[in-house]
Amino acid sequence: MLVLALDTTTRQGSVALTRDGGVVAVYAGDAAITHGERLPGDLMRLFDAHDLRVSDVDLFAVASGPGSLTGLRIGIATMQGFALAHGKPLVGISALDAVHDSRHSLSPQPSALSPDSEVGIWMDAGRGQVFSARYKNGDVVEPALADTPADLLARWAEEGTHPVLFAGDGAIAYRDLIRAAVSGAQIVEPLPPLAPSIARLAERHLHQYGPSAPDAIRPVYVRRSDVELARDRAAVAAAAPAVLRRDERP
Repeated sequence: MLVLALDTTTRQGSVALTRDGGVVAVYAGDAAITHGERLPGDLMRLFDAHDLRVSDVDLFAVASGPGSLTGLRIGIATMQGFALAHGKPLVGISALDAVHDSRHSLSPQPSALSPDSEVGIWMDAGRGQVFSARYKNGDVVEPALADTPADLLARWAEEGTHPVLFAGDGAIAYRDLIRAAVSGAQIVEPLPPLAPSIARLAERHLHQYGPSAPDAIRPVYVRRSDVELARDRAAVAAAAPAVLRRDERP
């Protein structure tokens, strides 16, 4: 089975081709160029380098979030277009799940971790927050949420539980904070491209649950977008003068 996987949840992003579970190729993007600018060229170079066409792909896979609104929409729309045009299945994969899967080959001192050790996945969400999820024995024990690193660590301390292994660009960005709060915490670095893990998880999902319609894939935002927040602030600002005028009437 030939799988094309795409990640646009991170600034760098990545695209990968896998065949029957083995990685054929993986390209990491240039974080200085937007996904919309570089994605067509990255995909064409990937196919041309291996003498393949989009129609050769058996399964399309895409990171469905969390991540930036623009990046998610570009990635999902691109893969929906491919899948619909060629009558092939598309699977959406949580970016947090992909980070959790990708960290296996990079985990520091794996022998120091017990089988039931918790793993914390942190993706940089901007606004001083991270997208977070916790895993244990491969299962999610705390689903995706957005919060500040300090508040997350404080809540886990109150609950008497916390991960001992952290992965993701958010964990790397806040490594000092994590190590100060969690004794013996291990940080997985660097973060590898997520596309190969997205392909692997998508193929597994297809075997377990069967195909899904491309138009059924929806972006997972976790929190409200910057555009929505700006729109709400503008609406409040626009309404304020009208309220004041009514209050000033005799």
